[in-house]
Amino acid sequence: MLAETAEAGEPSLRVWAPGRQIAFGRRDAREDGYADAKRAAEERGFPPSERSVGGRAVAYADLTLAFAHAVPLADMRRGMDDRYDAAVDTVVDALRSVGADVEPGEPPDSYCPGAHSVRVVDGGKVAGIAQRVRQGAALVSGCVTVAEEGAIRDVLVPVYDALGVPFDPESVGSVSAAGGPSDPDAVRDALEAAFVADREAVRLDAAELPTDDG
Repeated sequence: MLAETAEAGEPSLRVWAPGRQIAFGRRDAREDGYADAKRAAEERGFPPSERSVGGRAVAYADLTLAFAHAVPLADMRRGMDDRYDAAVDTVVDALRSVGADVEPGEPPDSYCPGAHSVRVVDGGKVAGIAQRVRQGAALVSGCVTVAEEGAIRDVLVPVYDALGVPFDPESVGSVSAAGGPSDPDAVRDALEAAFVADREAVRLDAAELPTDDG
């Protein structure tokens, strides 16, 4: 998506369900307890994977959504904070549109802690946002926990314990816990509508999406 957006100069968006897994970050892989953390995830039905960017471990349940928004850039040295703020506001607006009582913010001792997050009002984390920048384009991405926060808490407790990283199980929230739907399709539609806004959208089927091979 980054390459396509940089070349074409047009933004693109993907919202999808990655499936049940634990995505570990680079810092996790350097911890002494990394092997134990992966084993704990596997034993609880969350296959481990590794990502080249991002922070600490994130658990994706069956109903968790991921999103990636690629936007063209004139200057890769400018606008990072503005893109983060815009993405947080967009996710908040999308979730509020389906009845979720959410706000910008990060609860203490949450999973994959970061400054650019969305939480249940006075409650647990619902979404986290990251960003990658290259010449000509930026990719603002994140995940949204629609439901199943119990399963996510159950797997993250032993994972973070093995990694030796502070984690509060109550820091896990969800769209449904905030009063929104537990249907990922409804949340996906809201995210797509909020990110696309008043732009003319062209929807591609999965078979039409570009691959790493072009």
